[in-house]
Amino acid sequence: MTDAHLSDFATPDAGIEWRRSTGQVPYRDALAQQQARSDALIAGEGQELVWMLEHPPVYTAGTSADGSELVDARFDVVETGRGGRYTYHGPGQRVTYVLLDLKNRARDVRQFVHAMEGWVIATLADFDVQAFAVPERVGIWTHDLTGAEAKIGAIGVRVRRWVTMHGFAVNLSPDLSHFGGIVPCGIAEYGVTSMAALGKTVAPDEWDEALLARAGNFLEAISIPENS
Repeated sequence: MTDAHLSDFATPDAGIEWRRSTGQVPYRDALAQQQARSDALIAGEGQELVWMLEHPPVYTAGTSADGSELVDARFDVVETGRGGRYTYHGPGQRVTYVLLDLKNRARDVRQFVHAMEGWVIATLADFDVQAFAVPERVGIWTHDLTGAEAKIGAIGVRVRRWVTMHGFAVNLSPDLSHFGGIVPCGIAEYGVTSMAALGKTVAPDEWDEALLARAGNFLEAISIPENS
């Protein structure tokens, strides 16, 4: 695994560490790094972080996870402390962890989540994938090749003393059969899709760069209003 700082690209906020990892980062290692960075930010130390990476196959359990929704524990299962239920991460799925101090931004968790949804949806549109959020369903949705609604991205966050952890994951080209071991986010009525399943070939670095190009709008959406 190699870490690359995104200094080759115009980052929208130099105060944030923008990190991209190639290869696969074990989930427990990434969680420990997030926790350490979160603790530092809460203590008023360290630097905010946006981290783009992939994991080996793993199922993660949020604070609302229901054991009956773990259908087949074929991979490691990790309790995360984030909100939500069971989620799968694995090769071909690009994960972005967003560790920001909302004390320096708009102190509104709902606004933060909606801004992340908008960030992902706008980036998917750059690849001609029309995605959307559904208020009563967690995640990022699109229509698969049959026209049915299917999940293409997951969102899960934890906020402690206004410092955020976790973030979102977008399916570029994962093995979709791996989602069969869980009921993703507790929603059994809808399927899961990917950009590859929609006929879009997108490399991880191509996705990262497109996401970065849209990051300024995300940061603006969570900024403190000028008249406040």
